[in-house]
Amino acid sequence: MKVLVATEKPFAKIAVDGIRKEVEAVGYELALLEKYTEKQALLDAVKDANAIIIRSDIIDKEVFDAAPNLKIVVRAGAGYDNVDLEAATAHGVCVMNTPGQNSNAVAELVFGMLIMAVRNFYDGKSGTELKGKKLGIHAYGNVGRNVARIAKGIGMDIYAYDAYCPKEVMEADGIKALDSAEELYATCDIVSLHIPATPETKNSINYALVNRLPKNGILVNTARKEVINEAELIQLMDERADLKYITDIMPVANEIFAAKFPGRYFSTPKKMGAQTAEANINAGIAAARQIVGFLRDGCEKFRVNK
Repeated sequence: MKVLVATEKPFAKIAVDGIRKEVEAVGYELALLEKYTEKQALLDAVKDANAIIIRSDIIDKEVFDAAPNLKIVVRAGAGYDNVDLEAATAHGVCVMNTPGQNSNAVAELVFGMLIMAVRNFYDGKSGTELKGKKLGIHAYGNVGRNVARIAKGIGMDIYAYDAYCPKEVMEADGIKALDSAEELYATCDIVSLHIPATPETKNSINYALVNRLPKNGILVNTARKEVINEAELIQLMDERADLKYITDIMPVANEIFAAKFPGRYFSTPKKMGAQTAEANINAGIAAARQIVGFLRDGCEKFRVNK
């Protein structure tokens, strides 16, 4: 069996070493395609691969067509919208993600950006503290749980809304569970987004919803840029000079946000949530273990396509 690691943004060497150890321990071959700049390099590399480990790399129908022996693709990370699930299913390929491996890294970034925002981006002027603020967690998954854990240590008042997570689960963690996104935004000083990009959620963070934030509200996005209705958020921030938007996913309209809202807007230059040595290692090794579990034992625990 041949396992290909195809990463335009490479794993750290220690992560590759860990992946190699997992793969070669069961007699599989490991191949690396790193820092490639042309899609053709990926198409050539997958021709004889049985499994692929990727990061943010695009795996579409063309890639599946070029990989007749492919059985599984594992996205080292939680999000998997860079993989064409329909094409994967049509080709009989299992797609998995590695939920939870990057969660702490993303959660820590939320607070790194938040502290910067409440201190006015360190412009020398007096800011505010996070302690005592009402934090709303929009989607209580792995990242949301880690955000809640850190927020408790800071002394924040924590609320959450998740259409798919039972209230009892959130309440057992000491979180105040609310009944709707509308209630969450109306209640909290800060809302941290952790929803996936789905047909239901795309553009769902809009004027009407964000306008429910109280005075000096802050919206934090470490989820997906597609969930933000950018035109409506720009309109709202034009009308409300008190709102701030900080994001780990650069908007399509980044230049407009930056020009119109200095001191109220910040975007990382590229998605940084999982960019820690620990998350890099954890996700890569988890991906390798899941491939071995699938190819050797038929384990489909983290399968995301049907």
